[in-house]
Amino acid sequence: MKKREKLNIIRSYYPNAISTIDSVNKLIDYVEDELDLEPEMVMLADSICSDDVNSMQYPVRAQEFLGPFKMGGLDGFPFTGLTGMGAFASHVPDEGAVMIYYGPHIGISKEGALGEINRPGQHKNTSCCGAARAALQKLTADSITEGKVTELDYQMNVIEQILLKQKERILQAPNQLFEATEVIYEAIDLRINELVAQTKYNCHYIILVGAIHINSDPDMGSFASIKRFDVINLENQERQDKLDAMEKAIFGSQAGEQPGK
Repeated sequence: MKKREKLNIIRSYYPNAISTIDSVNKLIDYVEDELDLEPEMVMLADSICSDDVNSMQYPVRAQEFLGPFKMGGLDGFPFTGLTGMGAFASHVPDEGAVMIYYGPHIGISKEGALGEINRPGQHKNTSCCGAARAALQKLTADSITEGKVTELDYQMNVIEQILLKQKERILQAPNQLFEATEVIYEAIDLRINELVAQTKYNCHYIILVGAIHINSDPDMGSFASIKRFDVINLENQERQDKLDAMEKAIFGSQAGEQPGK
């Protein structure tokens, strides 16, 4: 299957999606060209799901950055909290930057089925993200108890509580799993920004890249629908939204692959 065919399948749900390889390439270009830093001066953290498929599909070029420091648990929520963020912040080169890539993940099979992928060695598709789908099933069955978070299944319970707060929005959506993933993204984005605001960084820049991380079958690879690309200059505390510029750089050089084309 050609690259454009793969993108068309993914973009039927996420029109601005690009391959994770392309997203990493563009991030490296930005770090080198706009911030005048080499990738080895950037400490990367990711807050993505601990699902093994994310390790299998992790872009090789991301290894040019330092790290990654792993912040995420089930469906990418930053369960390492302030302690994790503080530890990560202390590892960055003094003259460099930190980059945090975060968000929930969702599967889209090569047949275009949302919420599932074919995993290596398996004959049938399975859920992706399984935690989000399980939490959604409990939400639709009205079996989530408000405030119930246990030690035995802490992370799953937190995901359930996130969905419960937006129950009507999710249940009324045309595609409940798509909407649940959006809700989880918003919760992750809010928490990451809270953690950043309460952490001291001894470097020049903080780069925040929020996305829906999209997995697919082994012959399809993985993709990202980027929703936030902010750069914070720690010298003057100026925060710039670079998402439009990033998308222009991506789609301006892929005219034949723009969403809707």
